[in-house]
Amino acid sequence: MRSILCALMSLTLLASSSNSEEVDQAEPEKLARVKIGGRYGFINTQGRYVINPQFDDALWFSEGLARVKIGDKFGFIDAKGRYVINPQFDDAGWWFSEGLAQIEIGDKWGFIDTKGAIVINPQFDGAWWWFSEGLAQIEIGDKWGFIDTKGAIVINPQFDSAGWFSEGLANVKIGDKVGFIDTKGAIVINPQFDDALRFSEGLARVKIGDKYGFIDTKGEIVINPQFDDAWWFSEGLAPVKIGDTWGFIDTTGAIVINPQFDEAGPFKTDDADLFELMVRIFTISRAQQE
Repeated sequence: MRSILCALMSLTLLASSSNSEEVDQAEPEKLARVKIGGRYGFINTQGRYVINPQFDDALWFSEGLARVKIGDKFGFIDAKGRYVINPQFDDAGWWFSEGLAQIEIGDKWGFIDTKGAIVINPQFDGAWWWFSEGLAQIEIGDKWGFIDTKGAIVINPQFDSAGWFSEGLANVKIGDKVGFIDTKGAIVINPQFDDALRFSEGLARVKIGDKYGFIDTKGEIVINPQFDDAWWFSEGLAPVKIGDTWGFIDTTGAIVINPQFDEAGPFKTDDADLFELMVRIFTISRAQQE
């Protein structure tokens, strides 16, 4: 997974002088992660170094902190490059969400707060990268369930895989089919799809056979599976692939931007969107190499 990050998140460096310049009032979310000479640092929008390249790995800022790696340990820094949480973990989640980040000690996963205090003791065999709508996916044995921000199991591990909650629903896999549950763990949309993404703007992308379409929160098909691929809706539009090219449809399924692009992504992304994009891009890339 760590090597995947390096491949997915590599950035083109802006031309800058060899002299670094620290910005006193650096806004974390406006800093870009860059790599030079095998080390990672951060630049501002003028291309000037705010945090000199010094880390073996680094990710973008979220909730004022960025995950960094020194040697074989992970910690978190602030926007001035100061350690807020010293490198001490065997692995760590990609970012903070709802004030918590996932960490690994030994072979177990738990969660820390933004000061580095362990809030949920490492006890899980696996955990996804963030809390969403107050819940996070955890793995016990080979089954997935959900915990709350205090570490209490809210939905017992019973699924073969689980996505994160969005608009009150989460996609889960039972056997080889995907459906959706609510925040109490009740199945709202029966597992029947070959694949599904989370809900966005009231619709979720689903796969039936080798075609993609969209359902509403009741599980009704709103846009018939007809596309060769698709992302989620944002700003009222969703990228769809027809043949070898991508275009955009509206929430009725009408094509509003003709397929003409080699690739296309959503108009707007948050942290969860970005993670999903990276996972899907890696999966596609790996499949193409096989």
